Amino acid sequence: MSQLSKRSTVYFDPAIHTALKMRAAQTQVSVSELVDEALRLLMREDQEDLATYAERVSEPTMSYEALLNDLKQHGKI
Repeated sequence: MSQLSKRSTVYFDPAIHTALKMRAAQTQVSVSELVDEALRLLMREDQEDLATYAERVSEPTMSYEALLNDLKQHGKI
């Protein structure tokens, strides 16, 4: 980890913490590095979701009630 890293206290469910420590030991990667990578993946997924939303923002929307009416009209429900 770089010297520019910041320190935080994170509380885990005991079973998750045990699994995390075991994973760290098996992969010879620190717990901090595993958590850092997991958060990076999560934020990358969020960025992808936001990009997809931005691409689709101009698409027409349908209310739940209209959807149900459409399904009923077409014999789906």
